[in-house]
Amino acid sequence: MTVKLDIISDPICPWCYIGKNNLDKALAQIPDHPFVIEWHPFQLNPDMPAEGMDRRAYLEGKFGGKEAAVKVYAPIVEHAQNAGLQINFEAMKRTPNTLDAHRLIHWAGIESKQTAAVDALFHAYFVDARDIGNAEVLGDIADSIGMDAAVVQKLLATDNDIDDIKSRDAHSRQMGVTSVPTFIVDNKHAVPGAQPPELWLKVIGEIMEQVNPG
Repeated sequence: MTVKLDIISDPICPWCYIGKNNLDKALAQIPDHPFVIEWHPFQLNPDMPAEGMDRRAYLEGKFGGKEAAVKVYAPIVEHAQNAGLQINFEAMKRTPNTLDAHRLIHWAGIESKQTAAVDALFHAYFVDARDIGNAEVLGDIADSIGMDAAVVQKLLATDNDIDDIKSRDAHSRQMGVTSVPTFIVDNKHAVPGAQPPELWLKVIGEIMEQVNPG
Protein backbone atom coordinates (compact mmCIF):
# COMPACT_ATOMS: atom_id res chain seq x y z
CA MET A 1 0.00 0.00 0.00
CA THR A 2 1.43 3.35 -1.04
CA VAL A 3 0.15 6.84 -0.32
CA LYS A 4 0.84 9.77 -2.62
CA LEU A 5 2.51 12.79 -1.04
CA ASP A 6 2.44 15.77 -3.39
CA ILE A 7 4.76 18.62 -2.38
CA ILE A 8 4.20 22.09 -3.85
CA SER A 9 7.44 24.01 -3.48
CA ASP A 10 9.92 26.54 -4.89
CA PRO A 11 13.68 25.88 -4.69
CA ILE A 12 14.39 29.42 -3.42
CA CYS A 13 11.83 29.09 -0.59
CA PRO A 14 13.69 28.69 2.73
CA TRP A 15 10.62 27.25 4.46
CA CYS A 16 10.48 24.59 1.71
CA TYR A 17 14.13 23.74 2.44
CA ILE A 18 13.41 23.48 6.18
CA GLY A 19 10.13 21.63 5.58
CA LYS A 20 11.80 18.99 3.41
CA ASN A 21 14.53 18.49 6.01
CA ASN A 22 11.92 17.96 8.73
CA LEU A 23 10.00 15.50 6.54
CA ASP A 24 13.25 13.63 5.75
CA LYS A 25 14.01 13.26 9.46
CA ALA A 26 10.61 11.63 10.01
CA LEU A 27 10.92 9.36 6.95
CA ALA A 28 14.37 8.22 8.13
CA GLN A 29 12.78 6.96 11.35
CA ILE A 30 10.18 4.91 9.45
CA PRO A 31 12.02 3.25 6.54
CA ASP A 32 8.88 1.36 5.49
CA HIS A 33 6.78 4.53 5.28
CA PRO A 34 4.04 4.44 2.63
CA PHE A 35 4.77 7.77 0.91
CA VAL A 36 5.45 8.10 -2.81
CA ILE A 37 6.62 11.68 -3.26
CA GLU A 38 6.08 13.98 -6.24
CA TRP A 39 7.23 17.61 -6.41
CA HIS A 40 5.14 20.33 -8.03
CA PRO A 41 6.09 23.84 -9.19
CA PHE A 42 5.17 27.11 -7.50
CA GLN A 43 7.03 30.35 -8.13
CA LEU A 44 7.29 32.70 -5.18
CA ASN A 45 8.20 35.46 -7.63
CA PRO A 46 6.35 34.68 -10.88
CA ASP A 47 7.04 38.17 -12.22
CA MET A 48 10.81 37.95 -11.68
CA PRO A 49 12.78 38.88 -14.83
CA ALA A 50 14.04 35.79 -16.67
CA GLU A 51 17.65 36.64 -15.79
CA GLY A 52 16.80 37.18 -12.10
CA MET A 53 17.89 40.31 -10.28
CA ASP A 54 20.44 41.71 -7.88
CA ARG A 55 19.54 40.39 -4.42
CA ARG A 56 19.89 43.76 -2.71
CA ALA A 57 17.49 45.32 -5.25
CA TYR A 58 15.12 42.40 -4.70
CA LEU A 59 15.14 42.85 -0.92
CA GLU A 60 14.60 46.62 -1.30
CA GLY A 61 11.61 46.02 -3.57
CA LYS A 62 10.01 43.20 -1.59
CA PHE A 63 10.69 44.22 2.00
CA GLY A 64 11.67 47.89 1.82
CA GLY A 65 15.35 47.38 2.54
CA LYS A 66 17.87 45.21 4.33
CA GLU A 67 16.74 45.99 7.90
CA ALA A 68 13.16 44.95 7.16
CA ALA A 69 14.44 41.87 5.35
CA VAL A 70 16.60 40.91 8.34
CA LYS A 71 13.47 40.97 10.54
CA VAL A 72 11.62 38.72 8.07
CA TYR A 73 14.55 36.32 7.76
CA ALA A 74 15.44 36.13 11.49
CA PRO A 75 12.88 33.40 12.31
CA ILE A 76 13.91 31.51 9.16
CA VAL A 77 17.57 31.53 10.26
CA GLU A 78 16.54 30.40 13.76
CA HIS A 79 14.39 27.53 12.44
CA ALA A 80 17.15 26.48 10.04
CA GLN A 81 19.75 26.42 12.82
CA ASN A 82 17.41 24.42 15.06
CA ALA A 83 16.99 21.94 12.19
CA GLY A 84 20.77 21.72 11.74
CA LEU A 85 20.67 23.44 8.36
CA GLN A 86 22.97 26.07 6.90
CA ILE A 87 21.52 29.05 5.01
CA ASN A 88 24.15 31.36 3.58
CA PHE A 89 22.03 34.50 3.00
CA GLU A 90 25.05 36.82 3.23
CA ALA A 91 26.76 35.19 0.24
CA MET A 92 23.73 35.38 -2.07
CA LYS A 93 24.27 37.94 -4.81
CA ARG A 94 21.27 37.30 -7.06
CA THR A 95 17.67 36.22 -6.66
CA PRO A 96 16.88 33.94 -9.60
CA ASN A 97 13.79 33.31 -11.65
CA THR A 98 13.06 29.66 -10.79
CA LEU A 99 11.19 28.65 -13.95
CA ASP A 100 14.21 26.78 -15.35
CA ALA A 101 14.92 25.15 -11.97
CA HIS A 102 11.33 23.85 -12.02
CA ARG A 103 11.91 22.53 -15.54
CA LEU A 104 14.99 20.67 -14.27
CA ILE A 105 12.92 19.14 -11.43
CA HIS A 106 10.30 18.06 -14.01
CA TRP A 107 12.92 16.44 -16.28
CA ALA A 108 14.58 14.79 -13.29
CA GLY A 109 11.20 13.26 -12.45
CA ILE A 110 11.14 11.51 -15.83
CA GLU A 111 14.39 9.80 -14.77
CA SER A 112 13.11 9.06 -11.22
CA LYS A 113 15.59 11.60 -9.82
CA GLN A 114 13.16 14.32 -8.79
CA THR A 115 13.92 14.40 -5.06
CA ALA A 116 17.67 14.29 -5.79
CA ALA A 117 17.22 17.34 -8.04
CA VAL A 118 15.29 19.19 -5.33
CA ASP A 119 18.00 18.38 -2.75
CA ALA A 120 20.76 19.53 -5.11
CA LEU A 121 18.94 22.78 -5.93
CA PHE A 122 18.37 23.56 -2.24
CA HIS A 123 22.04 22.91 -1.48
CA ALA A 124 23.26 24.96 -4.44
CA TYR A 125 21.10 27.94 -3.49
CA PHE A 126 21.07 27.96 0.32
CA VAL A 127 24.51 26.54 1.12
CA ASP A 128 26.67 27.39 -1.92
CA ALA A 129 24.77 30.62 -2.78
CA ARG A 130 24.80 29.74 -6.50
CA ASP A 131 22.50 31.30 -9.09
CA ILE A 132 20.05 28.47 -9.81
CA GLY A 133 18.53 30.49 -12.64
CA ASN A 134 21.78 30.12 -14.60
CA ALA A 135 21.82 27.39 -17.28
CA GLU A 136 25.43 26.39 -16.56
CA VAL A 137 24.70 26.02 -12.85
CA LEU A 138 21.62 23.93 -13.66
CA GLY A 139 23.76 21.79 -15.97
CA ASP A 140 26.23 21.22 -13.12
CA ILE A 141 23.37 20.26 -10.81
CA ALA A 142 21.98 17.85 -13.41
CA ASP A 143 25.43 16.27 -13.80
CA SER A 144 25.80 15.91 -10.01
CA ILE A 145 22.69 13.70 -9.82
CA GLY A 146 23.57 11.56 -12.84
CA MET A 147 21.61 13.37 -15.54
CA ASP A 148 23.13 14.33 -18.89
CA ALA A 149 24.19 17.96 -18.45
CA ALA A 150 24.55 18.54 -22.19
CA VAL A 151 20.99 17.37 -22.85
CA VAL A 152 19.66 19.50 -19.99
CA GLN A 153 21.45 22.60 -21.29
CA LYS A 154 20.08 21.99 -24.80
CA LEU A 155 16.56 21.69 -23.37
CA LEU A 156 17.03 24.86 -21.29
CA ALA A 157 17.81 26.76 -24.51
CA THR A 158 14.32 25.83 -25.80
CA ASP A 159 10.80 26.59 -24.57
CA ASN A 160 10.18 22.93 -23.72
CA ASP A 161 7.74 22.47 -20.82
CA ILE A 162 7.58 26.18 -19.91
CA ASP A 163 3.83 26.27 -20.53
CA ASP A 164 3.39 23.05 -18.55
CA ILE A 165 5.24 24.45 -15.52
CA LYS A 166 3.24 27.70 -15.65
CA SER A 167 -0.10 25.90 -15.96
CA ARG A 168 0.71 23.58 -13.03
CA ASP A 169 1.70 26.60 -10.94
CA ALA A 170 -1.58 28.30 -11.89
CA HIS A 171 -3.53 25.12 -11.05
CA SER A 172 -2.09 25.09 -7.51
CA ARG A 173 -3.12 28.72 -7.02
CA GLN A 174 -6.62 27.93 -8.32
CA MET A 175 -6.83 25.12 -5.74
CA GLY A 176 -6.20 27.75 -3.05
CA VAL A 177 -2.47 27.31 -2.47
CA THR A 178 -1.10 30.73 -1.48
CA SER A 179 2.19 29.78 0.19
CA VAL A 180 4.75 27.02 0.08
CA PRO A 181 5.59 24.43 1.09
CA THR A 182 2.18 22.82 0.86
CA PHE A 183 2.02 19.05 1.31
CA ILE A 184 -1.02 17.15 0.02
CA VAL A 185 -1.51 13.71 1.55
CA ASP A 186 -3.41 11.12 -0.49
CA ASN A 187 -5.03 13.80 -2.71
CA LYS A 188 -7.19 14.74 0.29
CA HIS A 189 -5.44 16.49 3.15
CA ALA A 190 -3.40 19.68 2.73
CA VAL A 191 -0.63 20.23 5.28
CA PRO A 192 0.76 23.77 4.91
CA GLY A 193 4.13 25.02 6.07
CA ALA A 194 7.38 23.60 7.43
CA GLN A 195 5.94 21.13 9.91
CA PRO A 196 8.15 19.52 12.58
CA PRO A 197 9.24 15.87 12.23
CA GLU A 198 6.92 14.96 15.12
CA LEU A 199 3.85 15.92 13.10
CA TRP A 200 4.98 13.78 10.17
CA LEU A 201 5.65 10.83 12.48
CA LYS A 202 2.06 11.19 13.76
CA VAL A 203 0.62 11.43 10.21
CA ILE A 204 2.62 8.40 9.01
CA GLY A 205 1.65 6.44 12.13
CA GLU A 206 -2.05 7.16 11.56
CA ILE A 207 -1.82 6.13 7.89
CA MET A 208 -0.04 2.88 8.75
CA GLU A 209 -2.60 2.18 11.47
CA GLN A 210 -5.40 2.49 8.91
CA VAL A 211 -3.57 0.20 6.51
CA ASN A 212 -2.73 -2.39 9.19
CA PRO A 213 -5.31 -1.97 11.98
CA GLY A 214 -4.56 -3.74 15.24
